[in-house]
Amino acid sequence: MRPGLRAGLVGAATLAGLLAGLATCEDRLQRERVALCRRAVPALVPAETNLRVLRAGTGATPDSVRIDYAVGPRPHWALCRFGADTEIVGITTDRQNLSGASLYLLKRFYLDTPDAAEADPGER
Repeated sequence: MRPGLRAGLVGAATLAGLLAGLATCEDRLQRERVALCRRAVPALVPAETNLRVLRAGTGATPDSVRIDYAVGPRPHWALCRFGADTEIVGITTDRQNLSGASLYLLKRFYLDTPDAAEADPGER
């Protein structure tokens, strides 16, 4: 094999490996964001309601996640916006836009607790 061809193949293989690694990191980040947004939903609806997740995925922008859910027969949605990594910087629903104080309290006293993980509607 010619040295130039070998170097080109090695370069292509390295690039393919790098792209696969980046895709894996992006998938992990997206999964974590979806789980975090999904865990916020039970805190946004009345207690003891029949909550079902209908769809969870990327929102309108790459740094957002949209959760479509139903409370009883009525469909609703929540849109979580993220800053760096998995930091939620905003939550909007079909009924309200969470204020800065409400978002702070949700993150500080609920999302990182075992209660949030247990109430995750995607894990039922």
